[in-house]
Amino acid sequence: MRKYFLIIILSLIISFSSYAKHKFEAYNPDGWDKFEVKGSEKYYKFQSELIEDKDVKKEIENSQETGLISYLLFENGKIRIDQEKLPEYIKSKNGVLPSHSVGKSLVSYVLGHAICEGYIDSIDVTLDDWSVLNGTLYKGQKLIDILNMNAGDQKIIGERNFNSDNAIQGISLNVNTIPIKNVMKLKTLQNSKKSKAVYNYNALATNLLMNYTIFKTGDDWEKLLHKVFNEHVKIKDNVWFHQTVNIRSLVCKTEPKFSNIWYQNNCDLDPGKETGRYSFYANRYDYLRIGKRILDDWNNDTCVGKYIKTIYEQRINKNKKNYKSDGYGGVSVANYTKKYGGQFHFDIIGLSKRKILGMDGMGGQQIIVDFDLDRIIVVNTRDKHYNWKKIVHKKLKKK
Repeated sequence: MRKYFLIIILSLIISFSSYAKHKFEAYNPDGWDKFEVKGSEKYYKFQSELIEDKDVKKEIENSQETGLISYLLFENGKIRIDQEKLPEYIKSKNGVLPSHSVGKSLVSYVLGHAICEGYIDSIDVTLDDWSVLNGTLYKGQKLIDILNMNAGDQKIIGERNFNSDNAIQGISLNVNTIPIKNVMKLKTLQNSKKSKAVYNYNALATNLLMNYTIFKTGDDWEKLLHKVFNEHVKIKDNVWFHQTVNIRSLVCKTEPKFSNIWYQNNCDLDPGKETGRYSFYANRYDYLRIGKRILDDWNNDTCVGKYIKTIYEQRINKNKKNYKSDGYGGVSVANYTKKYGGQFHFDIIGLSKRKILGMDGMGGQQIIVDFDLDRIIVVNTRDKHYNWKKIVHKKLKKK
């Protein structure tokens, strides 16, 4: 009994943590069911020609204050800066690191592959073939508007009005912990109407994209993930997306109802197959492999490269009042870019003429791909107190 009570309390803490810009989130790579991809025997092998960078070294050595635990800079086909100070609790898990909202961009990358494999026609398809969306503002919308966080859902969820990317308006529930089918059945979503189309960063849009891809690929979903990460990216070690279901299903069978709303969203409805969420885990070098593959796709004009170029061309203005802070005094590629397209950040301030793709996650996680200069920067952190302008923006400006 005590064990299950503790599980419930832990789940509620996770569910009620609805702020997109936490200073810290518990490290829990195995806390949820997974869509897991095994590492490839033919993994991509990096070459290195390392230099010492005093700025990066200082931030890493002072990781207790800066939060910076890993930094990789790749350019001209080689790793040039490779610094890390991973805590023991991360090393004990084979060095896997949380992506946080970097995973949003990876969902888009997988969706691009689904288009290239013929499961989805294009980014302009209308979402009218998925019954999960019935009765909601998302029914009948174009896929590109969901990709661009431009769905007119700002009265229900999102950072534009609620300073959170994952909490439904008026309900203390985290959409990352609830299967999409159950979320769409909430009264707030049923009979909802689309508002004016404006950029509104939120987690529900990404989870909708991921689960629509699961719906369209059917039994081939995990085969697609294998093709993307094992065969195409050529990861070395296992990577995975978390699901929106976990050990709580056991609690549902053994414990009395904890609360009506908790049961409604975790026990009473069959979640179906669409249980995806964007939370992604990989080690530092496999994050770099993902960035390297995206760079290659762009340069080689592959089908997925064409997808990335298309969403770049159809990016929209963020129209934010402040591009220089996230509310906690921190700066990263998310709040230092003026445009957004297909779940990626574009047009970095001071570098807007350059084609640079940014992926950003809570706490300062970064994967930045500079298509013009064939440069990639990967940052992993425990917290965002490092000097982003010095070790990221300054490095991008260097020609």
